[in-house]
Amino acid sequence: MQTLHVELGERRYPIFIGNKLDPQALLEPYIHGRQVMIVTNQTVAPLYLQHYQNAIEALGKSIAVCTLPDGEKYKNIKHLNLIFDALLEAGFNRDCTVLALGGGVIGDMAGFASACFQRGVYFIQVPTTLLSQVDSSVGGKTGINHPLGKNMIGAFQQPQAVLADMSQLNTLPERELSAGLAEVIKYALLGDIGFLAWLEEHMDGLVKRDSALLAEAVYRSCAHKARIVANDEKEQGERALLNLGHTFGHAIESYLGYGVWLHGEAVATGMVMAADLSHRLGWIAAEDLERTKKIILRANLPIRCPKIPLDEFLAYMSHDKKVLNGQLRLVLMKQLGQAVITKEFDTELMQQAILANMQ
Repeated sequence: MQTLHVELGERRYPIFIGNKLDPQALLEPYIHGRQVMIVTNQTVAPLYLQHYQNAIEALGKSIAVCTLPDGEKYKNIKHLNLIFDALLEAGFNRDCTVLALGGGVIGDMAGFASACFQRGVYFIQVPTTLLSQVDSSVGGKTGINHPLGKNMIGAFQQPQAVLADMSQLNTLPERELSAGLAEVIKYALLGDIGFLAWLEEHMDGLVKRDSALLAEAVYRSCAHKARIVANDEKEQGERALLNLGHTFGHAIESYLGYGVWLHGEAVATGMVMAADLSHRLGWIAAEDLERTKKIILRANLPIRCPKIPLDEFLAYMSHDKKVLNGQLRLVLMKQLGQAVITKEFDTELMQQAILANMQ
């Protein structure tokens, strides 16, 4: 097992990364109060819920469970309210802990609920997908979707701890594993050219679920994110770099309908669009664009999205959280492994990059 920390002063918290981790021993110091609400979904519950119930009950805690339907399309206010219903019906008080057992949707919704319930209760992340292990479980961003934009309603709510167990990735569908690899690739492209070379060397093993390689990829990804979050918790500057590919990707998700394309699939194509625009601006070479496409394809991810009317694509982009004073800002690459947040781009070139990467 490896452990790293998100350094936020008094709110410093650990990320435990390993294979077949012991939740009873690892989570005991971070479960506050007697009451624990486990929020999970209908896919994860039959696989892992009993294991975590047993571990937490062994600590003398009282447990209630809220099981939500599985899918991005349920990440909305209606289903968020089911968590509040469960907390209130079980008589939970302010000194309770909400534990998210599932992927990014569960983590985001359980975290948002914990931030709101009685104005804030304790929160633990147990991410069961690769994407949530390397991205959404770390950094405290929680929330729900709105028909006009993804993740537009939410709160910053840092967890007490994160437990990322590689053995849980064995039950992950291949498509979901690939979606997680998109976020892994993102860290390499935005800030670590050495990590990109490592991924090019080991991508076949990652796709085959080599647990040691997956643990290394999760550790390096989380270490990168933890450093950025420690410097810029509320995304006032540097943290926006973590959105490489996301402005384009969120437009794809919003237009197609949440859950039609997985988040990582949309981000993968979004990163290609960002790389394409970076190339058109003269910032990266043609071979760098091809290198970006190649590593994404090796992860079994799409590099083109379905045809979307350009005006609608641009309308969804205009709802992006990086829009400042009515002006769109994008995360682009000055070179591979060095991303920047910029409003200095030619709109026509951006439109060309979008259209060039549609089917």
